[in-house]
This record gives sequence, structure tokens and C-alpha cells, in this order.
Amino acid sequence: MEENLRILKPYWRGLPLIILAMIVGLSVARKYLGYVVPMYESTAKLKLADANEGIPSSNLFKDLDVFATANKIRAEIEVLKSTALLNNVLDSLDFDCEIYRVGNVRKTEVYHDSPIRIEFELNAEVGYDKPFQVSVNADSTCLIIFPDGTIKDRVPFNTPTSFRYGQVTISLNHALIKSRPDIPLIGKYEFVCLSRSVLLGKIARYLDIVAVDKDVAVLQISFRSPSAEKAAIFVNQLTHNYVHDYIQTKHKAARITVDFLTDRIKTISEKLADSENEITRYRENKNIINLRQETETDLRKISELKIQQTNVRMTLEAIEELDRYMVPGLKNYEELAPNFEAFNDLLSTEIVKKIQQLQSERRDLLLTYTPEDERVQIIDLKIKDLIAYLRESIANTKNNLRTKFERLSNDIVEAEKSFVGIPEKEKILTILNREFEIYQGSYNFLNEKKIEAEIAQAAKIAFHRTITPAVPSKKPVSPNHTIVTIVAALLAMFGALAFIFVVHEVKAKVNDKHTLEKNSAIPLAFSTPFLKNESTIGTHFSNAVIQVDLKGIFPTNGVLVVTSEKNEAGNSFHAFNLARAFGVQVPVLLVDANLDLTHLASHTSGLPVKTNYHGVSYLALNQDSNRNFSRQAMHEYLQAWRKEYAIIIINNKIFPDEAKGLLLMHVADTNLFLVDSRRTSLKLIHKIEVLKHEYKITNMWFVLNRAGYNPSLIKEGLHVILKTIPYVKRRFLQGHGK
Repeated sequence: MEENLRILKPYWRGLPLIILAMIVGLSVARKYLGYVVPMYESTAKLKLADANEGIPSSNLFKDLDVFATANKIRAEIEVLKSTALLNNVLDSLDFDCEIYRVGNVRKTEVYHDSPIRIEFELNAEVGYDKPFQVSVNADSTCLIIFPDGTIKDRVPFNTPTSFRYGQVTISLNHALIKSRPDIPLIGKYEFVCLSRSVLLGKIARYLDIVAVDKDVAVLQISFRSPSAEKAAIFVNQLTHNYVHDYIQTKHKAARITVDFLTDRIKTISEKLADSENEITRYRENKNIINLRQETETDLRKISELKIQQTNVRMTLEAIEELDRYMVPGLKNYEELAPNFEAFNDLLSTEIVKKIQQLQSERRDLLLTYTPEDERVQIIDLKIKDLIAYLRESIANTKNNLRTKFERLSNDIVEAEKSFVGIPEKEKILTILNREFEIYQGSYNFLNEKKIEAEIAQAAKIAFHRTITPAVPSKKPVSPNHTIVTIVAALLAMFGALAFIFVVHEVKAKVNDKHTLEKNSAIPLAFSTPFLKNESTIGTHFSNAVIQVDLKGIFPTNGVLVVTSEKNEAGNSFHAFNLARAFGVQVPVLLVDANLDLTHLASHTSGLPVKTNYHGVSYLALNQDSNRNFSRQAMHEYLQAWRKEYAIIIINNKIFPDEAKGLLLMHVADTNLFLVDSRRTSLKLIHKIEVLKHEYKITNMWFVLNRAGYNPSLIKEGLHVILKTIPYVKRRFLQGHGK
């Protein structure tokens, strides 16, 4: 805490300077705010359309905005800042001519609040971006100073005035003068005809477009201008032109798309018709109605023929097997009956039954008659006739089946001939159908897009919307009076603090006990504060004597030398008051080697003189009396006085003016070196350290005079002024020979 307070002492002392600097800073800021041109800012918010979310998210609105791509916020910001859009905006505004009212300190842009109007026609680029000076006289005439230096005086209103680069016409703004009759007309004006490039540069410099949030498609558009009305008009016009440009761009894109789609539909329609005709011709040439159905019918027919052929073949094989079976069985025809079961047509069945019946009758006859019996023989003949007839039937059936089988085989071969060339037909039809489907799909797609494009072309709306229009600002955004005032005060304060710090470091005075102990190994005997009256002086030095005694600084019957760099450090003051304080206790001799205490003597002639002043014996040690003293002689001289006085205090010569001062310091028992907190520099402390080691001066102590004394800068300033006045007066008198 003590260290912090020590650091803050210079600043506390310089508090008046800090306050004065802050007052000056505030005054400068006030003057600056009075002279600087204020800037007004207007802001509008623009909501961007979202192609994925219509309003209110209906398919109809999505269809109307079918060509709107997903809005990228950064891309839209660049569109708003684009030269093309800004040129479009400036074409609809009257920003090409800036009119200023010129005052004694500053000029102010008046825009629509100007009582005069300017119309210009320039035929050369050099006429742009240069100021025209206009003075309106009391007789309703004007004085015009052109950029090329031409001066036209007493120019009446509404009269075209020509100059090298074109002509200018100045007229009165009757509407404004009528609505505001108090507006002054007479005065100085200045107007500038801005080229488009310079105007775009000014717009870009004061235009600021940012996104409200990265996830919200809302843009904040701000523009600054010396005219509040001008700032609001520009922002609103920019948002209006942006939305209008969006609609026009979308309408133009839709119109171009409709024209393109119409041409493409016509071309695709022709190709589609050609493809249809090609398929028709191919079907007619190849007799194709429905290739798939025809193929399926032929396959079904062949399948049925093969089934029939299989059945006939199976039947034929059975007949042939029966025929082969009956050949060896003609002799034993009685055993043939069971085998005829495989021959199951109606006639064969009846024959087999008849044979079985005859066999049964034959067996009955054989029970009575012999095989040679006529009756038995007749039955055998009948059986043989039936068997012969059956064989003939089998043969005829076999021939019929073979014929049928051959016919079925021929029919199958003929039917299979229809499949020859079908893969080629399918391939060609597939190619033709694929081309047809491609053209048909393109035709349908283009017609759908044409309908959508026609809807978009007819719907001249946009979902970009100005949600917060700009209004003229009543308060300027720059300069910010509060911030400028605070910054000026802070800068002044920091400047004063820096000045105090620099001065404090440059002066490099002892300042306090901490600095003294930090920069020197010589100990501090005691500190003397700034003493204002006699009572405090006596009390302080009485306490100082006690401190010296307790610290063992001064031995009994010794010599104490008090030395300083300058008289202002207080060596004579300390020597005298220490002598008085010691004199209360023991006899003290005050030796004045600096001759700064001669007022203590009863008279000043014939020095040295020994007198007694308030209990202190005073001895003036002038140069003549000790001119030839060597170290030994000085030591013996002082030893003679030690017999009479317990303490000898010497007010030494100013260090390091004379070698006698070093002689006295060397013979002393104790050396007190006075340093002043306000006047002694730190460099002296290092010199004293060197002096002590070089001359082997023992028992040296520092005494800090005016410890803790921090006079105000006002007092010191007055002190410097009072000290300077005599010097200035003397120089003045010398300059006038007085």
C-alpha cells in the first residue's frame, strides 16, 4: 500500500495539471464538435425471398417463383453493392449535383433545403468534380466563380450562363421559399457537379450492407450522408430498385425461356412426327400389327401342335407294339384276348369281346367234342376272321396315325418358320420405339416447363420485401458527442499523466526515503519534513537528536560535519538546529565553515569570532584562518576545542566546490550529508558513493530534508514567476540602458 502511494505521489501533486489538461481537452473537443460536419445514417431492413418456402408455403407461389434459385446472403449483398444496381439507383436520384451553404467556419450540404436550384450541362470531363462558388446578392443577382477561374457578376436567376466547359443555370426554389419564408437566401454557396465514377466512390464509401444473422435471410442496409433526407432517400430507393430489378430479371428470364421452349417444342414435334411415321412404315412393310401378341399366338399354336404330335406318337407306338405282339400270337389266339385291352376304340373293343365270347364257346364245345369237330372248327374260323379283321384294323389305324404324325410335323415346321427374323424385327422396333419415347418425353417435359415459364412470366411479383423502410435520422451518428468528449478528456488526462511521468523521470530527484535507500548503500540517519514554524522545528530536532543517539551515529566528544550540494538543501539550517538540540544537554560548538550563519556572531569583523547564541557557541571558520590547514593541522585544531566542548558541529562548505570541505569530512567522526527531496538529483547520490570510497570517508549518513513534501504545481508556478520577474526586469532595464 505504501509503495502504491509513493508511486501516485507525483500524479497527486500534478493533479491541477491533469485537471487543467482535461479542461483544455474538453474545450478542444467542444470546438471540434462545433466545426466538424455531422453525418446522418438511415437504415432499412430487407427480407430476401426463400425459394424453398413460399408465402405461405403453397405450391402456387412456389410455381410463380420457379426460376428463383436458393438465395445466398453474401451473393445478394454483392448484388446490392454492384455498380450496375447503384448506377440504376443514381439514375433515378438527383445526387449528381451537391449544393453547400458556405459559412465562416464550415460548409453544410443543404440538398432539398437549398433556396436555389442548379441546372448544368457540361461538355467536358474536366468540368466535373470541381467546386463552383456562388454568392447571392441582395439585388437578386448572383456572382459565380467557375472552376476555370472565370468570374461572372450580377448574373440574374433563370439565365443560362456559359463558360469554357458548358453552361449553368441558377434558379430559385420557389416551393421551399414559400413553405419556409424564414430561410435565408442571401449568402455564399458552393456546388459540385459530380462525375458518375466519383459519385459511385462516395456511395460505396458510406454504404454498409450486413446480414442480421447468418441463419436469417434479412439484410440491414445503412447509408451515411451529411443530409439526413439524402441518406433515407438513397436507402429506400436502393431497396426499391433491388426488388424491381429482381422482378424484371425474373420476367426477362421467363420470357427468354418461353421463347426458347417454343422453338424447341416445334423442333421436337417435327422429330416426333417423323418417328411416328417411321414406325408406321416399318409395321406396314413387315405386316406387323402387334409383334408381341403375334409371337405369343404362334408359340401357343406350335405348343398345341407338339402336344397333338406327342399324343399321336404315343398312340402310334402303342399300335405298333400291339401289332408286333399279335404276329407271334396268331397260332395261340386264345392267349391274345388279354393283350387287346390296350386297343380301346369302340370297334376293337367289340371285336375283342366277340373273340372272348367265341373262345368261351369253343371251350364249352371242347368239353363235349374234339378239336376236329365241325362245330369247333367253325368257331375257330370265326375267331380267325375276327383276328384278321382286327389286324387289318390295327394296320389301317397305324397308317392313319403315321399320316397324322407326319402332317403334324409339317405343320410344326411351317409354324416355326414364322419366328425367323423376329429378333431383328424386335431390335428395329425397340430402336424406333426408343427414339419415339425420347422425343415424346422431351416434348412432354418442354410443354410442362413452357406452362411453368408462362406462369412465371405472367406473375410479376417477388418475395423480396422491405420490412423496415428508412426514415430520416434526427440525430447524427458521427461525430458522437459523448464518445468524442470522453475520448478527448481521457487523451488529455493520459497526456498529462505521461507528461508528469516524463518530467518526474527526467528530473530524477531523490523524492523520498525509498528512492534514497534503493540507490545507495549509505544509511539514512533521519528525515526532516517541511517545517513551517519554530515550535515544530524544535520538536523535530529534539526527536532527531534522540534518533541519532539511539542509532549510535554520533560518539561523545566527537566532530559532526553537516554537508550538502547546495545551500538550498538545508545544511546550515540543520547544523544550527542540531547544535541547539544538542546544546540543551551538553556544551556544543557550532563551526561555520560555509560562512552561512554569520548572523549568529555579535560582529563580523576580524573573523574567526567565537560567540554564544542561545546556548550555542558559534565559531566562524573563514578561508584566511584555515588556508594553510593540513589534515593533521585541522585535526589538532579541532582537538583543542574538544577539551572545552562535548560536541563540535561543523557547517561544511558547499560540496564539491572546495577541497576544504573534503578535508573537514575526512577529519570528522560523523558525516551527515543533506539531500533535498525536491532539489537533489539522483546522480549526486552515486557521486557521494564514489566520493566515500575514493577518500575513505567513514561513518557517513544521509539526512533527507523536506521528506514527504509535495507542493502543488500552482504554488511552484507562482514561485517560478516571482523568481523570474526580477530577472526579466533587470534584462529589460539593461536593454534600455538604465
